[in-house]
Amino acid sequence: MPVRTYPDRASVGRALAAWADEQRRLRPELLRLGVFGSFARGDWGVGSDLDLVAVVRRAERPFIERARDWPLETLPVDADLLVYTPDELAKLSAGNTRFARVLREETRWIVGGDGDSPPSA
Repeated sequence: MPVRTYPDRASVGRALAAWADEQRRLRPELLRLGVFGSFARGDWGVGSDLDLVAVVRRAERPFIERARDWPLETLPVDADLLVYTPDELAKLSAGNTRFARVLREETRWIVGGDGDSPPSA
């Protein structure tokens, strides 16, 4: 029976940084890319996924379809990506919902802010 191991936080961080660099090169419309949730907070562990948020200059597709063209399957763990325009993110972030607070308080920008690097291990 094969033994499967879950990658450690440092390995995921390195893979995320490489993935983010690739997206920055391939997507001129990408303004910012960030991680929030357990990985950004530092309480990520076995079985956790990556919660990602991207900000693009403009979006042609409806919100629900925007993440389809991003190669999330190349990351070493499952990932969810939300893709916003600057206006959409500003409007969302100005709100008083729990999700707006999470995005404002937890997002660590790995492209377009905060030193362009993922949270350290």
